[in-house]
Amino acid sequence: MSASDPRAYGSVANHLSQNQTAPPEPDTDFNDSTEDTPLLSRQDESGDGQENAERGRDAPSIRSSAASSLLRSIQSQGKGRAGILGRWPSFLALALLCIFAIVILIGGFFAPATVQEYASQATKFEPTRLSLKSLSATGAVVRVEGDFSVRADRVSRRNTRNFGKFATWIATEAETGDAEIKVTVPEQGNLFLGSAKVPPIKVNIRDGHTTHVDFEASVEPGPAKGFRHLISDFVDGRLGQLKLNGIAEVPLKSGIFSLGKQIVSQSISYGAGHGRPGGPGKPGLPSLPAYEIDGVNFRQIDLPNGFKGLTAQALISVNNTFPVSFWIPPLGFAILVDACDQPVSKIMVADATTDSIKIEENDTVSFNVTGFVRQLPEAFLKTCPGSDDSPLDSLVSNYIHGKAAKVYVQGSDSPSMKTPEWLTDLIYGVTVPVPVPGHSFGHLIKKFSMSDVHFSLPDFFAQPSTPDAQPKISATVNALIALPDEVDFPIHVHRIKSFANVFYRHKKLGNLNLRKWHKASSRKVDVPEEKHPDLEVTSSIRKAPLNITDQAVFQDVVQGLLRGKDNINLTVEAEVDVELETALGTFDVRKIPAKGVIPVKAFGRGNSTQLAPSVGNLRIVSTTDHSLSLEASANFTNPTKYAASIPYANVNILVNKTIVGHATVKDAEVGPGKNLNIPIEAVWDPSTGGGSNGTAVGRRLLSQYISGYNTSLTLKTHKGTIPSQPELGKALEALEVEFPTPRVGNPDGSDGHKEAPHFISDATLSHQMHLISSTATFTLHSPLKHSTLYLTYINATAYYKSQAVGRITYDGKIKVPPGSTETPRLPVDWSLDSIGYDAVKKALGGSLKLSAKADVGVRIGAYVDKLWFVGRGIGASVRP
Repeated sequence: MSASDPRAYGSVANHLSQNQTAPPEPDTDFNDSTEDTPLLSRQDESGDGQENAERGRDAPSIRSSAASSLLRSIQSQGKGRAGILGRWPSFLALALLCIFAIVILIGGFFAPATVQEYASQATKFEPTRLSLKSLSATGAVVRVEGDFSVRADRVSRRNTRNFGKFATWIATEAETGDAEIKVTVPEQGNLFLGSAKVPPIKVNIRDGHTTHVDFEASVEPGPAKGFRHLISDFVDGRLGQLKLNGIAEVPLKSGIFSLGKQIVSQSISYGAGHGRPGGPGKPGLPSLPAYEIDGVNFRQIDLPNGFKGLTAQALISVNNTFPVSFWIPPLGFAILVDACDQPVSKIMVADATTDSIKIEENDTVSFNVTGFVRQLPEAFLKTCPGSDDSPLDSLVSNYIHGKAAKVYVQGSDSPSMKTPEWLTDLIYGVTVPVPVPGHSFGHLIKKFSMSDVHFSLPDFFAQPSTPDAQPKISATVNALIALPDEVDFPIHVHRIKSFANVFYRHKKLGNLNLRKWHKASSRKVDVPEEKHPDLEVTSSIRKAPLNITDQAVFQDVVQGLLRGKDNINLTVEAEVDVELETALGTFDVRKIPAKGVIPVKAFGRGNSTQLAPSVGNLRIVSTTDHSLSLEASANFTNPTKYAASIPYANVNILVNKTIVGHATVKDAEVGPGKNLNIPIEAVWDPSTGGGSNGTAVGRRLLSQYISGYNTSLTLKTHKGTIPSQPELGKALEALEVEFPTPRVGNPDGSDGHKEAPHFISDATLSHQMHLISSTATFTLHSPLKHSTLYLTYINATAYYKSQAVGRITYDGKIKVPPGSTETPRLPVDWSLDSIGYDAVKKALGGSLKLSAKADVGVRIGAYVDKLWFVGRGIGASVRP
């Protein structure tokens, strides 16, 4: 039986009148009329035949009953002219129905293209609410609510618009029967996505009318494999465009006229790009809903096998901007991260589950996701080929630097038996990248300090610009770490290493290389008024190279240390690698940002006097005609709390800013406080260091020294102080240490007493001046304890109260060994007419105090020099 067979129309009409299930339109009753209802009511029954006829034109049910009445009247009409003429209104109604039927047939069967064009442009369905009613073993039942509207002004072609308005004015309403809609993807080999069974729906199709639709549909997804493939392409951005095709065989009727089963096919295309239009009339692919992850909290748990594990709980908020409400049963997921060969491979690091989630329309829903980490895979911890980082390093580095750390959520088995198998199959293996917002730990390290600091200067033979040429630091590092609130499980630190940049006043000074592992220990410390304890980490570093990269900044640091009164602060910014022991085992976490301040005690102005240097055990080891090479032991006080190892260092010896020699320290260990018997080597060579002016300056210093004057020396670094670090020595040129000339070789055998030395001493009262023989002898005290010096000539004048007594001129060589030596008798040329001479005569047999001025020639080994001497208070015994 064809769709155009009138018997089909009657059969469908009878079926619809008996099995009407669609909700009726407001203000319209489709169930009170029957086939026995007259088409035109008589005057005595209705009271107003014309009004009923008018209603019949507006109500399909009335027209249907009128048609039935007309048929019965034709079958029962009498034989006579009066009977036929009395039924003319019925014949008129029948004629009109036939005309309308012909028009509908013409519209539906002879002008389908026009009707279809009108229907596609004039009609519009706007869903107002979509909700999930229930889940079943094969699918779901959803409730759809929306508004179906018809507006002829949406139609572009005038003829189509006019014809459609006329046809729908006649038909008024359209009703579908039970239908099944199948959705496929043509460009994916007609991939079957699923089907929906829709109940009968009745709508008003006249121009300007809107019908509210409310129905429930049974939805069944297609094969999970194809569905997953399509979702994966969409998530990965490989789905350039998408075309969906819906097809259904829909029973259709208008009023009493059945239009049979119509094949309805509709396509919709989505353009490339998420959420962006794909072209004219082509919407963009929908975007994944916006979501926020409000932090991830970790805590330790006990596993059934007796081991420990970690749980990670995240609160996720999703903004539902659609008029859709539904609930999601418990689901299971696998959490993956990129492997070394990303994006090819992924590493599973955790399982995750969700509880039932209820989502309301146009609302924000928050729910918890709980992850379980039982053991970290080896591939997650292993360093990638050609890189210094592992997948764990990359993930942690992004997270703790405030960057989004990308993880992947992959559908897995559900933890609940109530979750339908088809839903699990649908999401199984579907992987969605999820950027986890990072957390910037700007104040992770609350305190940072170094104690037992020990500096090691480079070795003499170290090549410049090599690691061996860098000064090194050994110290005990103490750090107080504020554990993030997200971390609520035991952590133990066993080793650390890092590469730190050192800054002074926001300028980079250099870097501290701690790339080698150093042992560490940790313990939790409770902090008052804070929720979580801090982690105190202690580590001993040994000989970590300090590379000075900006000499100007280093000079500023040295100036601050030498001239400042307060501590200077060095800022350390580092990326620290930590070997952690947790419930998941022992593994390394790399590139943890760390920042701290190291206060360095300033040496301060005037603190050079605190050195209190003294020199003992002076020994001349070699000589030249213009220099002396000496060895000695130095005693001094280190006023700082820092220690140092000095393999080699050389400083200049200056007098009034003129270089008169240099001193060298080798393999010395200097600690805080007093340092005794530090071996030094020195060279006295004024002519080489200061030229002709140096010779004069050196001679004046020695002359003043033996005459008992208060003299001082200055030690100053130079570019060659540390040969492998010339810039370091140059930067330290600001370091000038001035101290009194050390007292050496005193008569009592002690070194460093506070009294001035006396080359000629009256302590033994052994000086004699013989009036008869006109000679004098003196007791000389050598400043040297191990070498003999010689006086090569003497030209001296003795004075009594500024009056000349006599003059000694002697060209002979006088040997002066260590200790005290009495000179041979030296000839005296008396000043007989002077007051001084009279004083000497009066002191005959007694003694008096004289002063003297002398020029003497001195030789020590090959070294020869001319000095002057001024003596005061020389006790002289006068014998006849």
